[in-house]
Amino acid sequence: MSTIPPRAGQPEFAPLPISRWGHTWRLLLVLALSAVAWVEAAIWQLQHLRAWFWADLAVGVACLVLVLWRRRHPFAVAVVTNLVTVGSFSAGGPATLALFSLATRRRWREIVPAAVVGLAAGLVSLRSAPGSQEDDFIVTGPALVAILGIIVAWGMYVGSRRELLGTLRERAENAEREQAARVAQARTSERTRIAREMHDVLAHRISTVTMHAGALTFREDLTAAQMRATAEVIQDNARQALVELREVLGLLREDPGDAAPERPQPDASDLDDLIAEARVTGLRVSSAVDVDTATVPPTTGRTAYRIVQEGLTNVRKHATHTAVSVDVTGRPGDGLEVVVRNKLPLGRPAHDLPPSGLGLIGLRERVELAGGHLEREVTSDRDFVLSAWLPWPA
Repeated sequence: MSTIPPRAGQPEFAPLPISRWGHTWRLLLVLALSAVAWVEAAIWQLQHLRAWFWADLAVGVACLVLVLWRRRHPFAVAVVTNLVTVGSFSAGGPATLALFSLATRRRWREIVPAAVVGLAAGLVSLRSAPGSQEDDFIVTGPALVAILGIIVAWGMYVGSRRELLGTLRERAENAEREQAARVAQARTSERTRIAREMHDVLAHRISTVTMHAGALTFREDLTAAQMRATAEVIQDNARQALVELREVLGLLREDPGDAAPERPQPDASDLDDLIAEARVTGLRVSSAVDVDTATVPPTTGRTAYRIVQEGLTNVRKHATHTAVSVDVTGRPGDGLEVVVRNKLPLGRPAHDLPPSGLGLIGLRERVELAGGHLEREVTSDRDFVLSAWLPWPA
């Protein structure tokens, strides 16, 4: 289906395709209008001039077929179908539909000529109709003008509504594309931050390995026990470096400053400081960190730290005056569970989940890269719960 050209200065929108039912009811409406306009004249034609009856019917059928092309050639179809109503009463239905379709384009330079042709043809047709009198023009003339005016006004209203819906549809599609781009950007940024953190960790691991390997090279006074201890340190750091490197394998860095080491990244041992800082800012935080933070792997600890940090940040932004609880439990082999729970502020329906911002999107990406999963839900007690499970190898 071809696109309806827009008016000058207006965006171009492709008309929606007409369904089978849409074609059906339009056809039925056209036939009904033609029947109303032709019924009296058809009786007279059959009784007095059958040639006119069959010619009228042929022209009406031709116009019914021609009106199917009204979207490709709206002006030409409207002028032709309205012009032939001079001698064909059965063409009134197709002429009405063609004029209405032309009016939806909202172009006065096309609507006015077609309407004038329709008005002139209608007046001539009424004047030549069987049994018509000159006094009839006092009623039929203004009525015809009113009918044409209603057709044009209705068509322009439908065209305006179509343009509005087209604009809204385009805005919605643009908004979806922009949201998808923001989500992708958030994921990319989170992956880049993870890569930077891992860069710092690996630099620390490799530097430790280098230092101890250098000690083995230059120190000749080490005992066998000291050499074994140093070798174990090298082995453990090399193995942990490989594990952490595998976690971020495939992440590409694009920023020119990625090679510069950043400050040391937080881990599970910094959770108490994070919660204390939140209390200082005014949050009512209760915590239960039931793990030995010193034994939590650095990668898992950093992820847990970010989960708690994001949860407290969301409470500070969206539910400042509500209490929040932080629970961290787990043990090696079973995994680490982090739960941040707070009450929803008054006025928010309990079934209405808070919108997922880019912070939660990036956090979910971080947790999944660490091999865990992140969930958020609203309980029946109006509690917003942010929970995560992270792997903790034995």
